Amino acid sequence: MKMKMKTGKMISHKNLGRGLGMALRLAATAAVVFVAMGLSLPGNAGAASRIKDIVDFEGIRENQLVGYGLVVGLNGTGDSLSTGHFTKESLQSMLNRLGVQTTDSGLDSNNVAAVMVTSNMPPFARQGSRIDVTVSALGDSDSLLGGTLLVTPMLGADGEVYAVAQGQLAVGGFAAQGAAETVVKGVPTSARIANGAIVEREVAFEIGDMDVVKLSLKNPDFTTARRISQAINAFLGTLAARPSDPKTVQLHVPDTYRNNVVNLLTDVEQLRVEPDQMARVLIDEQSGTIVMGENVRISTVAIAQGSLTIRITETQQVSQPGPFAEVGETTTVDRTDIAVDEGQDKRLTVFNDGVTLQDLVNGLNALGIGPRDMITILQAIKAAGALQAEIQVM
Repeated sequence: MKMKMKTGKMISHKNLGRGLGMALRLAATAAVVFVAMGLSLPGNAGAASRIKDIVDFEGIRENQLVGYGLVVGLNGTGDSLSTGHFTKESLQSMLNRLGVQTTDSGLDSNNVAAVMVTSNMPPFARQGSRIDVTVSALGDSDSLLGGTLLVTPMLGADGEVYAVAQGQLAVGGFAAQGAAETVVKGVPTSARIANGAIVEREVAFEIGDMDVVKLSLKNPDFTTARRISQAINAFLGTLAARPSDPKTVQLHVPDTYRNNVVNLLTDVEQLRVEPDQMARVLIDEQSGTIVMGENVRISTVAIAQGSLTIRITETQQVSQPGPFAEVGETTTVDRTDIAVDEGQDKRLTVFNDGVTLQDLVNGLNALGIGPRDMITILQAIKAAGALQAEIQVM
């Protein structure tokens, strides 16, 4: 059987198989090259981060709001009005505004609690949009379960009202108490209201009219700032970005993005750069937590760690006279057992010059050193000048 082409030439099965085999080999070679390139690129892409994840854009930020209000409808778990003077005064003031004349003797309810209401107003929040609020008890209330927050103005740092909160509280904890037992789960004096505040005033900020946008690095670094500016300039094809300090990169809006800064930031924030970091060791002495960066290096140093442990055990034993003794009495005497561990099984370990973080961790673990002793050792290595990193105590 033969196949006829348009040119009139005939191709046999043998030639056809040879051509298909060569095509398959070329395809396989191309696939290997493609896979090799694919394997090499994600390695760098995995270490790189998007610009939007390592910087903050100027003006795009949250604003904190705070307010003071009253929660009503509590089941006997509110503030004690006899001792909570600000709760009583707030309740009287609210009732007076509603046309109800009250007296001190008439206010003995324990179903009201004074609370502080906090929230973060997101950037570009428009009038009429809703935000979440957190409600926290201010007085001696035992629980806010089942309460309702009354209208509460939310103030900004400038003293202006930006939102008004009100709604049913959602409490994540509860408290139950009996004659001899008390059970508390979570924090019953703190609650949230989803979409509990309505924005009444907007924060004036026009991003479309900006000529220069400042990018603020979350972790200031000269190298990272330079890499960000280089990535942006390579994408835009012009010298539009320039680092002014390790914290800030100034981006001049090109003519192609004039009056369209949103598209510019959308394109820029998706660019990937590899952030650089200082060699740093973070120590939290309260919890014994140690965090070491990748670039931490150790010069040649010898480490030995041994601790003296003295364990004293006190026990009481009963001493009594013999069965037929004429004198004596039964009494208790103290018995003391003292055990001393001098840490003689600890060994001296040598760390060569330029060891990596993994070598350091493995060596210290080989000595059987806990986090508390490791903190002291790292500080001693730094004092000896062998730790090529900065130690920061949290």
